[in-house]
Amino acid sequence: MQISEIQLEQVRNQIARIKKFGKGFYAEKLKNINPEDIKSQADFENLPFSSKQELRDAYPLGLACVPDEEIVRIHSSSGTTGTPVIIPYTQKDVDDWATMFARCYAMAGITKKDRIHITPGYGLWTAGIGFQLGCEKLGAMAIPMGPGNTEKQLQMMQDMQSTVLCATSSYALLLAEEIEKRGLKGKIHLKKGIIGSERWGDKMRARIKEILGIEEYDIYGLTEIYGPGIGINCPGESGIHIWDDYVYIEILDPVTGKPVAEGETGEITLTTLQKEGAPLFRFRTHDLAAFIPGQCSCGAKYPRITPILGRSDDMVKVKGCILFPNTIENVIKKVPGTLSEYRVEIEHADGRDQLTLFVEVEGGVDRAEAALTLQFKFKEELKMTPLVKIVGEGDLPRSEKKTKRIIDKRF
Repeated sequence: MQISEIQLEQVRNQIARIKKFGKGFYAEKLKNINPEDIKSQADFENLPFSSKQELRDAYPLGLACVPDEEIVRIHSSSGTTGTPVIIPYTQKDVDDWATMFARCYAMAGITKKDRIHITPGYGLWTAGIGFQLGCEKLGAMAIPMGPGNTEKQLQMMQDMQSTVLCATSSYALLLAEEIEKRGLKGKIHLKKGIIGSERWGDKMRARIKEILGIEEYDIYGLTEIYGPGIGINCPGESGIHIWDDYVYIEILDPVTGKPVAEGETGEITLTTLQKEGAPLFRFRTHDLAAFIPGQCSCGAKYPRITPILGRSDDMVKVKGCILFPNTIENVIKKVPGTLSEYRVEIEHADGRDQLTLFVEVEGGVDRAEAALTLQFKFKEELKMTPLVKIVGEGDLPRSEKKTKRIIDKRF
């Protein structure tokens, strides 16, 4: 995606401001870069990448590019894979985030008349408060539930007549299945679902939609940039529009770091154009997607990417076969009677790797036949044969947050 002159000017302004501030991670990283030398796409692409590890190394407030008295809030990554990343926000950053999030809701056709049921977590995580900021900016009614306590969620959903569900796909599925199990479909008023924070496959989308009868929207974002809300798909289209007046997006080859051809899958790399507290330059997200060429039917000019296809760090290699979650899902969905939920466990025993695939199936499905068909499809398409264990609907664990589907026990 070609960077515009306006975006280049925003990048130059960001670098000049950081150099004037004169301390912290980016002041050091960009000390030999003159903002006035960044005049073209090639100049921009010569800027150094930023990595998650570098952000961790800047803990706690090394990413700050403003004086402490201008920081009104911090958010943080989970820190489950290492030192957490602390992201400081100025008031402008908070306001800009709210503006982007409200734009997401509006893109999904949500109005002030809606009642938005927010289940993602609050606190250091960016999710819950981001959904609420956008809701309040839009002027709709926020129902700030947070995660967990499914009994209370369902009661409030009925009593408050929630029309929009905000959730991870895992929790949206859990709620949908509970609504179906308890015979509550006639008492639920949901019309739309704003789903984010994890990749979800076609079968899961279809399952949630089948039960709840809602329009589904993919919201995109990550803590290091602002949080969820930097992009969403429009009605009737699967492509996610990215708000490129706030964030410049590149899609790069994960190995070479060079741009991939339009339409090819690569790693999403993001640069903030207006962020004050902790701007980021060419941040490698590890999320995999592709640009969608051409003009969107909705008329919006914002660039579009495919739904997130996986993460480059989710890749596992088994018996010479490279696997991503979407690789596995694409095989499973071709077998009749399989449901959206699966789990992969990889172990090393007796001198070789063994992949075990657990898959839920509909009631009445011949389990032995389903297992053989899955093994055949894996062998045909991926040149490897897993051990397949078929389980019933609801037998695999459900999550109120994100679901980890590939468990690699080799390391």
